[in-house]
Amino acid sequence: MIKGLAITPPVIGRISIGRTVEKNGKRLPEKDDQFTISTQIQTREGWLPHPLDEALRQEVQGKKLRSIPVTLPFNDPDLNLRAEYTFFERKSGRPLCSGDGESCRRRTDQGLEQLPCPSPDLCEFGAHDLCKPYGRLYVRIGEEDELGCFVFRTTGYNSIRTLAARLRYFHAISGGNLATLPLELKLRGKSTTQSHRAPIYYVDLTLRAEQSMGDAVSHARETAKVRENQSINQAELDKAAHAGLLNAQFEYSEEEGLQVVEEFVPEGTTPSGNAQPQSAQGLSHKLASKKAFSV
Repeated sequence: MIKGLAITPPVIGRISIGRTVEKNGKRLPEKDDQFTISTQIQTREGWLPHPLDEALRQEVQGKKLRSIPVTLPFNDPDLNLRAEYTFFERKSGRPLCSGDGESCRRRTDQGLEQLPCPSPDLCEFGAHDLCKPYGRLYVRIGEEDELGCFVFRTTGYNSIRTLAARLRYFHAISGGNLATLPLELKLRGKSTTQSHRAPIYYVDLTLRAEQSMGDAVSHARETAKVRENQSINQAELDKAAHAGLLNAQFEYSEEEGLQVVEEFVPEGTTPSGNAQPQSAQGLSHKLASKKAFSV
C-alpha cells in the first residue's frame, strides 16, 4: 500500500441538500429544501444528476425528494460517519489542521505536529470561522455496486450531531449489524433564534417508513447470517477500511478541500487562504503551551 495516501471508501456519487450557483461572476453556495443525488462530474451549471435521482423522484410522483432508502457499508459507526473539526486553506483547499476536540494534527513550520484541540470556539488558529466541523457520511443506494458509496458532506452541527447519535443507537439496538439494517436518509427542518425563525434543514437517519424496529432488527440479523454463510466477511471489511483511513496524515485531498470551500463557504465571509491570525509556527507553540485550551 502506498504510504501517505488515505484509502477512503470508493465514492460513486454525491448526496446534497444544496447547490453551487454562479452570481456576478462568483460561485456561491445556495441552500435547498430537498435532496439531490449527483454524479462526480461537475460542469459550469453544477453537478450532473445521477440516474438514481430521477428514479427516486418518479417514486414520489413530482414531490420534493426528502427521503432516500439506504444501507450502510460498515458495521462500525465511526467508519460510516467521518467527522472532525477541520481548517482548509481557502484558496488551495489544502487541509491545515484537523482535530476531534481533544487533539489535532496541524501543519506548522516544523512539519506535522500533534497539538491540543480546544474546538473552534476557543481556538485562535481557527478563529474567524476558518475552522468548521466537517462530516462525511458514506451510504449505499441500490444494489448495483456493493462496495461503491454515495457521500453526503456537511459542515452543519445539526446533521453531524443527529447522524452520530442515530448510528450509535442503531448499532446498539441491532447488535452491531449496521451494514444489514434497512435505513433511510430523511430531511428534517427546524427554526431557531439564530436562524431568525427561518427554516433550516438537516439530515437524519431513520428506519424505513414501512418497517417497525423489531422487523428491521430481525431483517438485519438474518441478512448478516446469510452473508456470513456466503463467506462475506464484514469484520475484515471494517478492519481494512479502518487501516486505509490511517494510511495518511489527512483523510482528504486538496481537491476535496476546494469542493468543501466552494460548497459551504461563501466568498467574502472569511479571510483569504493566505490570511492566518498568526504564523503557523508561533501560534502552534502558543496553543501547545496554554493548558487552558486542553479539553
